[in-house]
Amino acid sequence: MGKKYFVTGTNTGVGKTLVTSALLCAARQRGLRTIGLKPVAAGCEMTNDGLRNEDALALLSQASLPLSYEQVNPVALVPAIAPHIAAEQEGRRLSADRLAGFCRGSMMLPSDLLLVEGAGGWRVPLNERETFADLVKILQLPVLLVVGMELGCINHALLTAEAIRRDGLILAGWVANRVVPEMSCYQENLHSLQQRLGCPMIGELPYLAEPNAEQAAVCLDLDRLLATDN
Repeated sequence: MGKKYFVTGTNTGVGKTLVTSALLCAARQRGLRTIGLKPVAAGCEMTNDGLRNEDALALLSQASLPLSYEQVNPVALVPAIAPHIAAEQEGRRLSADRLAGFCRGSMMLPSDLLLVEGAGGWRVPLNERETFADLVKILQLPVLLVVGMELGCINHALLTAEAIRRDGLILAGWVANRVVPEMSCYQENLHSLQQRLGCPMIGELPYLAEPNAEQAAVCLDLDRLLATDN
């Protein structure tokens, strides 16, 4: 049934959607059957077709299998804030079991690569008890970590990696994404992460003033990702 991964990040705004859509783009260009899911998206806007989220639309545009928007993003929230707070403001409740059910429907479709993108970082809450990590534990997906290369990234990345492994999940790989144009001691930080994260580096994205999936795709090693345990 192909490879399946959950994509998380060291924080919000570190390029999860860029990396996810770039991997889908690279796989689609090879003729692979691909699916990208964004189970929960906050910051949706009303359109003629209903609520739509920019990140979810990016995944939909790069995937090769014709899923509906609602399959890609089953929970669309308007406020551009933490998902559990946005859901509370809308009188809704998020749960890991329910989100897992949405994901499983698409996960049953034949595909070569399926990516599930989270929101924010690893411990972003879903409700008063659960976080996105609980969703991944239910689905038992290996994790791809996107590291925003900026001041503090080593601590953020190592803490996230530690939490993923403590939750009993596989850290399949990581991607370095330069989210700021200039970073002091960039190469030294990159080397420190390569030494300490203990998983393959799938790619290194340069700073892109106007990032797009096609540009980012050439910087990612799809073969290395597909060769990881799953």
